[in-house]
Amino acid sequence: MKVSDYVLQRLRAWEVEHVFAYAGDGINGLLAAWERADNQPRFIQARHEEMAAFQAVGYAKFSGKVGVCAATSGPGAIHLLNGLYDAKLDHVPVVAIVGQTDRSAMGGSYQQEVDLLSLYKDVAAEFCEMVTVPEQLPNVLDRAMRTAYAKRTVTAVIIPADVQELDYTPPRHAFKMVPSSLGLSSYAPVPGDAELDRAAEVLNAGEKVAILVGQGARGARAEVEQVTEALGAGVAKALLGKDALPDDLPYVTGAIGLLGTRPSYELMQGCDTLLVIGSSFPYSQFLPEYDQARAVQIDIDPFMVGLRYPFEVNLVGDARETLARLLPRLTRKKHGSWRKKIEKNTARWWEVMERRAAVEADPINPEHVVHALDAVLPDDVILTADSGSAANWYARHLRLRGTMRGSLSGTLATMGPGVPYAIGAKFAHPDRPALALVGDGAMQMNGMAELITAAKYWQDWSDPRLIVAVLNNGDLNQVTWEMRALSGAPQFLPSQAIPDVPYADFARSIGLDGVRVEKPAEVATAWQRALAADRPFVLDFRVDPAVPPIPPHATLDQIEAAAASLVKGDSDRGAVLRQGLKAKVQEMLPGGHD
Repeated sequence: MKVSDYVLQRLRAWEVEHVFAYAGDGINGLLAAWERADNQPRFIQARHEEMAAFQAVGYAKFSGKVGVCAATSGPGAIHLLNGLYDAKLDHVPVVAIVGQTDRSAMGGSYQQEVDLLSLYKDVAAEFCEMVTVPEQLPNVLDRAMRTAYAKRTVTAVIIPADVQELDYTPPRHAFKMVPSSLGLSSYAPVPGDAELDRAAEVLNAGEKVAILVGQGARGARAEVEQVTEALGAGVAKALLGKDALPDDLPYVTGAIGLLGTRPSYELMQGCDTLLVIGSSFPYSQFLPEYDQARAVQIDIDPFMVGLRYPFEVNLVGDARETLARLLPRLTRKKHGSWRKKIEKNTARWWEVMERRAAVEADPINPEHVVHALDAVLPDDVILTADSGSAANWYARHLRLRGTMRGSLSGTLATMGPGVPYAIGAKFAHPDRPALALVGDGAMQMNGMAELITAAKYWQDWSDPRLIVAVLNNGDLNQVTWEMRALSGAPQFLPSQAIPDVPYADFARSIGLDGVRVEKPAEVATAWQRALAADRPFVLDFRVDPAVPPIPPHATLDQIEAAAASLVKGDSDRGAVLRQGLKAKVQEMLPGGHD
């Protein structure tokens, strides 16, 4: 048995079923071993190493297992980095296995020689090791897997090309040999009784309780609902926690932050008590004023507590087990005017969303596209969204219900993971439909090439549906509107305008299916056609770049300023446009929203 054979054997022992990768001579030994092992675990060939890393992240997010990716030395290892940072910042367990030049060439400025230990020092800070002798292998591989699981982070194993070809010999029962063993039992840390009592005192004293949940609350849905009912609270969701709680509960106000909803903003503005569960939501300006609310945080990671708000009590523990111990200590509150206000604001918001989706645009309102999808989402769908204005509509218009799952690049907010996330999701759940909502910028950056990956593998999925919906507006739209709102600049076309590409035609050219949609009346039919397709399907929606992703807390003055930037140098037209936009916004806002 060679070192390369042992690597794959050990991955199988850790129940790794897929490795998302791209070939190169720095991992030739591993590739030969894969052939000897009858492709177990299965080698999933991306079109680019960055996409392999994104697929591993998507797989890990939607399976709960470690995602594994592999790449050659030098450029291959470098290409993995963006996807690995996405995993690190979103606390997703991913293991990278990368090649390196032969040991004899190290330090000789050899071809593709990069100091990978230094390069990966930050992204794989918890565990990054280079294997130089076969006896290292069990310990290094096991610790990489165990650390990724235990700390929900990125780890890396670097294996020089010549080491891959060595005969494997296990560590001996001898000095300076390190034995190892498989496995990691499940565990759920909980805070001590005294801290739980302190937290209960804060929560019981509050009259207007707000709850913010993130992805760390996903396994505690029942407990979050029970705590919410006991406290008469409302619940806002960080984007990574969008699938932590159903949106059809009347007290769930939806997303929070720049891409969030008006009722989430009002929830935080009006509360006197805040409970944050499993979230590192970074924008403190969307939380209550610092002297407004008493606050409690629950997080499993002791390094992530106390960061976003002056919390009175920081509970370090598993969300489900901590809430289960907290519940008996809570005094049930009557659902009075606070809870009624939350539910009224939330119901009113969805009416506003429906009206915004109905606003005419040229040619199609992107809000109409996504709002129409909300009504036909399959119960078991897995949703991904890309960074950009597509993330706004994902956050505000899609109501996740039941067993639906969804995610995006939360903390890194990188462009390009929407399609590879969805591919990773299909390998995690080949029996469920997956849908990626992406902008045309992200589609041109990464998505089109990964359609080739979908074409390569889709017939292996028991449910072949992978839908890629492209919001095609010829503009890097999120940045354009940020320029208008924050910099007073109308649009810098050399940086913002991008080519129109026939995305559906490209999909059909590689054996998939798709359609371009250019009229509002065609939107609903297009969604139905894609959801009934017998193969991956691309929807090319021609949408209006002039529909602004207005933040929920925006004032009319700010909206006017953004409108004015559209027509700089034409004061008469600017005045007309500002008045028209102001009237339209006032028409959409319900009573009581100034």
